[in-house]
Amino acid sequence: MQTIIESDYEALSERASEWIAKCVSDKPDAVLCLAAGATPVGAFRKLVSMAREGKVDLSKCRFVGLDEWAGLGREDEGSCKRLLYEEIFEPLQIPEDQLYMFDACSEDLAGQCQAMNRRIETLGGIDFMLVGAGMNGHIGFNEPGTSFDTYAHVANLDEVTQQVGQKYFTKPMRLRTGVTLGLRHLAESRSVVLMVSGSHKADIVERIVNEGISEQLPASLVRKHPNGCLLLDSEAAVKARKD
Repeated sequence: MQTIIESDYEALSERASEWIAKCVSDKPDAVLCLAAGATPVGAFRKLVSMAREGKVDLSKCRFVGLDEWAGLGREDEGSCKRLLYEEIFEPLQIPEDQLYMFDACSEDLAGQCQAMNRRIETLGGIDFMLVGAGMNGHIGFNEPGTSFDTYAHVANLDEVTQQVGQKYFTKPMRLRTGVTLGLRHLAESRSVVLMVSGSHKADIVERIVNEGISEQLPASLVRKHPNGCLLLDSEAAVKARKD
């Protein structure tokens, strides 16, 4: 695993957007999986600016959703789908037939996961994943204890995830389950960047860097990826071991 430390969030976002652009330049119809959440928004906005300036063309890319809160859809406050539409898909006018997202409002969430697994296989796999690490070290909704061999599945959310997730909503929400790609998808992706920002993530970054690779710390799986990168700003990296 490669580790890159940028000076601040602005530089971190710039680096992440350039990484995505390089992937698309190499493969214009790349299959991208971009995490929703606060951390990657800066990268998304820079990527949109690059596209509008003609520096990158994402019009042929296919996009696969990483995760979603059970019961929430595109119009719901705090949904992953809503953020991705607002920050990426709508500004870049990505056609709907190039978007492959979970329908977390479905009564058959397990069926949604099976359909997502088949879709990713049909697409030929994921070329690039931009993911984040939760306060408990989760990736997507792959909570501590999730098998590294798991594909898309319905996840019972850890208490930490339930609590931290409230920040995306203006009123208290009952967040018990979600749907998510599995850690096997991450392992099989051709390239993955784990993007982490802020001093509040310093403790979990320290664990990712210094602890053993374990299913109790899902984000540690990135260390095994042949094309994996831990991308940090200086605040997130403050407790990481310096080799």
